[in-house]
Amino acid sequence: MKQSDKYLTIGETARRSGVATSTLRFYETRGLIYAHRVSGNHRRYHRAMLRRIAIVRVAQTLGLSLREIAGALASLPDERHPTKKDWAKLSTSWGRNLDQRIADLQNLRDKLSGCIGCGCLSLKRCSLYNAGDTAARRGSGPRYLLGDDPVVE
Repeated sequence: MKQSDKYLTIGETARRSGVATSTLRFYETRGLIYAHRVSGNHRRYHRAMLRRIAIVRVAQTLGLSLREIAGALASLPDERHPTKKDWAKLSTSWGRNLDQRIADLQNLRDKLSGCIGCGCLSLKRCSLYNAGDTAARRGSGPRYLLGDDPVVE
């Protein structure tokens, strides 16, 4: 492969990756991908960036923040495609993150039928879960969702 075949224009990269050129520029400003500059200050993306862009898009669908994604990408090689081993490392880390998010969402779902403390969803049931607004004495925010036990006073 010729050296020039290793690099793609921003338009080619956008077409191949399925993201807009503005998104590529944004990813670049956030340190998620990078481009080489050629004459006229035009961007050229190494073909390995296509895989990095795909990883960014997958991570975003998982709900990861750009900071989390940037941290993960920092462990990847710059001038080669990520390997199966590279992906396994990322997916294991993200899997733990997803497991925690799933547990948090299940906890939230299970508690939605009751009072959330300091912002009750049901005035009729509030006196059972938050008599005298005792949750407010524990601090601000949704005390029960933050882990406070509604029974203990």
